[in-house]
Amino acid sequence: MATAYWDREALNAAPAPTTSFWKAGHAPTLVAAFLYFDLAFMVWVLLGPLAPMISKTLALTPAEKGLMVATPTLAGALLRVVNGLLVDRIGPKLSGAISQIIVIAGLFTAWVAGIDSFGGTLALGVILGFAGASFAIALPLASRWYPPEHQGKAMGLAGMGNSGTVLASLFAPVLAKIFGWNAVLGLACIPLAIVFILYMIMAKDAPNAPAPKKIVEYFEPLKRADAWWLMAFYAVTFGGFVGLAASLPIYFTDQFGLTPIVAGYCTAGCVFAGSLVRPMGGALADRIGGSKALMIVYVVAAIALAGVSQATTLAAALACFVVAMLALGTGNGSVFQLVPQRFQAEIGIMTGLVGMAGGIGGFYLASSLGLAKQLTGSFAPGFLIFAGLAIIALLGVVLVKAKWRATWKTGARI
Repeated sequence: MATAYWDREALNAAPAPTTSFWKAGHAPTLVAAFLYFDLAFMVWVLLGPLAPMISKTLALTPAEKGLMVATPTLAGALLRVVNGLLVDRIGPKLSGAISQIIVIAGLFTAWVAGIDSFGGTLALGVILGFAGASFAIALPLASRWYPPEHQGKAMGLAGMGNSGTVLASLFAPVLAKIFGWNAVLGLACIPLAIVFILYMIMAKDAPNAPAPKKIVEYFEPLKRADAWWLMAFYAVTFGGFVGLAASLPIYFTDQFGLTPIVAGYCTAGCVFAGSLVRPMGGALADRIGGSKALMIVYVVAAIALAGVSQATTLAAALACFVVAMLALGTGNGSVFQLVPQRFQAEIGIMTGLVGMAGGIGGFYLASSLGLAKQLTGSFAPGFLIFAGLAIIALLGVVLVKAKWRATWKTGARI
């Protein structure tokens, strides 16, 4: 028995990479994937920083505010599956180009026509979902260029584009105060157009793309339990990250009476922490294994979210949010160190499916916080329930990690 155990450990020990990371893939594509993802995430959560001003103009209830900022998350979650299919059928570069054109056209139309109702915000949220669905394009665009021993770093760097949420938090409230919140929708089209041009010049599809399959064959991974486990784990890590990114401006203004601009700065600080560590999470998972990294992540996230529910001062809340975002950002990178090891041939659709689960988790968190506030007068129940979900995810990792290490013979740590 001892021999078999150590043999399995040897199989999962990561060999020293034979090629340096920057020479192993295609750097211009990696940069293009990051830029596309970064600006797409900026506009995906745009309604969050603008929510205090929009809700004042349209007289929205707490539940309506929560649903408004959660709608882009849910739309992005569902559209990630569509984009995952497109990636495997027509390639990630063309899929990304189509998605960017839809978002730019949608924002421009919203700016010209104006938004004057709660229903209008929901319609815009659906369009912004195409930006959130960029996840299922940018990650396989970069990932297909890199070997297994560099997957964590490649997916982490491309995925660090979720730092675009920082840009939205920093600049949207300031621009809205100067020009009005509706004008921000039109201004956002400027950097999006610049990145679109750079993307078309720099991005290149990898030569080792799998051959197109029948539509039904793309959903074959759902017949395997591992796909559902990975989706569940990401629903907590990414769901927590994007749900908080969308909701924190509302939380800070309602809970502590901050102005939208100051609330945006506080949100930016928290989101920046989670974005910064995503590639570190991938690198950590490459070193110690994705499952071990996730176990640490869920413990820290659960404690921090429970701490937020009890925070009575802005300083205490900020400290807990930063710790939670650091943990969740690390977890995002860790999950996507595991996905390509198990589903390399189906990386496009699996990125879409796992990303969809993450978006659904974010929709739940953002909408439940608004609902909790309206029903109980406090955000605390929403935070406590999500902390409980982190503990459940921890138990799930404990349950499957031994089996994964025994059966996934990839040569990388699991």
